[in-house]
Amino acid sequence: MKIGIYGGTFDPPHNGHVHACKSFLEFYKVDKMYIVPTFIPPHKVRDSNISAEMRMEMSKLAFEGIADNVEVSDIELKRQGMSYTADTLKEFKNAGCEKIYLLCGTDMFVTLDMWYNPKYIFETATVVCIRRENDEEMTALIDEKSKMYREVFGADIEFVLKEAIEASSSDLRKNIVNLKDLVPSNVLKYIEANNLYENEN
Repeated sequence: MKIGIYGGTFDPPHNGHVHACKSFLEFYKVDKMYIVPTFIPPHKVRDSNISAEMRMEMSKLAFEGIADNVEVSDIELKRQGMSYTADTLKEFKNAGCEKIYLLCGTDMFVTLDMWYNPKYIFETATVVCIRRENDEEMTALIDEKSKMYREVFGADIEFVLKEAIEASSSDLRKNIVNLKDLVPSNVLKYIEANNLYENEN
């Protein structure tokens, strides 16, 4: 079985996330594309009090209808604790997934060597990076990191060559008025119905 995994806090999931998933599916034919909201993200300090269950519900709304093989997985919510990508990959691998693509944005890509058990991540998955910005300094850093990942870990790295939508969940939380332009409409309705992010500024 060939799968894609796209993990994140999705706090909230925005159009950039959806665009990344759609772009990946244009280039890669997978049996399943799993969207995996984190329970506790180990690589960032949460500045939001939105529960994992609510982020899960928003993710289901954001990614519904993209394709029949896209599924939002609660694998990390069920496991609880710190949501280490290496542990998630191991679960999918043990479940019989023979080929795994790990989709990530630039901010995740350039820090992969600092994640828990990066050796296992690179051994187990093909890392697919999609850009969310157009920045020469970041391009240089990505090139540097790519070279290092290949030399140190023997990494298999690929890039989605698609114009990205620049969006940041943290920026959206700080600027609630912009949500309507940058999140799917059904996610916006959920946010408004549950009065989310009103006290985030």
